[in-house]
Amino acid sequence: MQSGTGFWSVLGSVVASLFGVQSHKNYERDFTKGTFISFAVIGVILVVLFVVSLFMFVKWYTGYGD
Repeated sequence: MQSGTGFWSVLGSVVASLFGVQSHKNYERDFTKGTFISFAVIGVILVVLFVVSLFMFVKWYTGYGD
């Protein structure tokens, strides 16, 4: 990853894009300096974590499996 697209920058961009609040300045930075694979990997990990945590919450809330 190049300057300006370190781990925390990529993570922040992916989280912002998941909520739909990515700024145009960051959008341009990501597409000029970032690599697709870094955004894709972090995006997939975050989506999987979200789905698993949602599943676990619903399972806990409904008492399913007790």
